[in-house]
Amino acid sequence: MAKREQQTDTGPIPVTPTKTAVRKNEPAVPAIPIGQMSVLEDLVRQIEDAIKSARTMPLSSSALVDRKEVLDLIELLKRSIPEEIARARAVIRDRDEVVERARTQAERVLERAQTEREQQLSKTEIVQAASREADRMIAEAEAVSRRIKAEAESYVEGKLATFEVVLQKTLAAVERGRARLGGRLEQDELSTDELDLATRAPADR
Repeated sequence: MAKREQQTDTGPIPVTPTKTAVRKNEPAVPAIPIGQMSVLEDLVRQIEDAIKSARTMPLSSSALVDRKEVLDLIELLKRSIPEEIARARAVIRDRDEVVERARTQAERVLERAQTEREQQLSKTEIVQAASREADRMIAEAEAVSRRIKAEAESYVEGKLATFEVVLQKTLAAVERGRARLGGRLEQDELSTDELDLATRAPADR
C-alpha cells in the first residue's frame, strides 16, 4: 500500500505499512505511530471523513465508499483497541504505584512521628518521675530534720530541767551547811566565854 498522510491535531503524520498487519489473503494495514494520545479518536475521525467525503449516488442518500480504505481503518481500529487498553492499564498501574509509594511514605512519616512522640513522652515521664522522687527525698529530709530538732530540743530541755533541780538541791544544801556552820561558831564562842568566867571566879574570891 502506498504511503498516505494521517491528519492529526499536531499536523500531518506519514503512515507506513506494518509487517504485523499483513495476513494471508489480507491487505497490509497502515500502522499508527506509537505515543499518540488519541489514536482511537483519530481512527474514528478518519472513518467519518471517509464516509463524509464519499461520492454520493445521484437521486439517493447512498454513497460510494472506498471499501478497502474503510476496512483498513476498521482493522487498524480493532488492532489499536488492545494497545489502548494496555496503555490505559499501564497508566492505572503507574497511578496505583504512585499512590502506593505515597501511602507507604506517609505511613513511614506517621510511624516516625509516632516514635518521636513516644520518645518525647518517655523523656517527659522520666523527668517527671525524677522530679517527684526529688520532691519526695526533700520532704523526707525536712521531716527527719524537724524530728531531730524536736528531739534535740526535748533532750536539752530535759537536761536543763534536771540541772536546775540539781542546782536547787545544791544551793539548799549549801544554805543548810552555812546555817549549821553559823550555829557551831556561836556555840564555840559561848563555850569560850563560859570557860573564862570559870577560871576567873576562884581568883576573885
